[in-house]
Amino acid sequence: KNVSVELARPGESIRILPVKDAVEPRCKKDDEKDVFPGFIGDVETVGEGETVTLSGTAVLTCGKIVGFQEGIVDMTGPGAEYTPFSKTLNIVLVFEPVDDLEKHEYEAACRLAGLKTAHFLAKRAVDVEPDEIETYELPDFAQAMNSYPGLPKVAYLYMLQSQGLLHDTYVYGVDAKKILPTFIHPNEVIDGAIVSGNCVSACDKNNTYAHQNNPVIKGMYERHGKDFNFVGCIITNENTTLSDKKRSSSYAVKLAKMLGVQGLVITEEGFGNPDTDLIMNCRKAEQSGIKTVLVTDEYAGRDGSSQSLADACPEADAVVTAANANQTIVLPRLEKVIGYVDAADVIAGGFDGSLRQDGSIEVEIQAITGATSELGFNKISAYTI
Repeated sequence: KNVSVELARPGESIRILPVKDAVEPRCKKDDEKDVFPGFIGDVETVGEGETVTLSGTAVLTCGKIVGFQEGIVDMTGPGAEYTPFSKTLNIVLVFEPVDDLEKHEYEAACRLAGLKTAHFLAKRAVDVEPDEIETYELPDFAQAMNSYPGLPKVAYLYMLQSQGLLHDTYVYGVDAKKILPTFIHPNEVIDGAIVSGNCVSACDKNNTYAHQNNPVIKGMYERHGKDFNFVGCIITNENTTLSDKKRSSSYAVKLAKMLGVQGLVITEEGFGNPDTDLIMNCRKAEQSGIKTVLVTDEYAGRDGSSQSLADACPEADAVVTAANANQTIVLPRLEKVIGYVDAADVIAGGFDGSLRQDGSIEVEIQAITGATSELGFNKISAYTI
């Protein structure tokens, strides 16, 4: 029915909700094999050539709620400390859907609008001299197997949300629940081969921006040839049935064994049902002689005393946590709201009465976009003293 465009800058007294997705503006320098294949570009393989990026800028899709698991972005105040998008220059698309629009169609329209806007903005900078040039490259498998003989071979097992019912991720435009685990070059991810279409809790949803800037991929590139031999990525899904979970976990570990890796970094998306996939992947890899490190977050109750994950196994003895999503926070009233503030009582992490009469909001941090990102794309960290 209507789309409006708003701008939100770091430090401004602005609250944005309910946020659906975030996308970093990118395009290819050459029109051939453009970014977001299956949506913007053709379905040809990406990951090569020059990619133009408007670093520090994000397109946020917002508007009347699609599914209850959408998020809040505060540009200042205590809430800003939990979301990476308080530090980006945000172009916010606020949607008002036509009456009686089916939810899947509404989500798809919002998703495509965000991708098109991000691509359009990046194309405006194709002829601009870049401030910085980053290079990402890995050898082919044949060469990788013989590189750095003194270092362990390590791969990244990248779990994608695929439970359905607005819990969806797309790979080259294909719903991830329909795939078997497969290899993917990390550069394909950087070029937008993986797109978020899901409404899982905002805190640990891997929005499209987080996929494009996956810190695990960037971190493994940085340590490649120094601490280990990074041989590539395996993507797998998080389907709901036991048979699907068994099939995907066994197949993913088989691929890791074929690569001959000694270690796997495994990241989860979401919580609850996907905890089973995480633990299956871990157990089967460890029992195959492959060491694992898991990256997840916790739902340990507001007092932190409940079981953190819905599943566990003795082999899961190296785990990185992105924080307890049930921790509560009071977000003070801000001068401007972009979107629909009444969604605070409905979104995951909120409750009836979250929105107070004075305009402040009490929620669990699971309501804050990116607060406990299981890719590590968040602002919560720890250090040893």
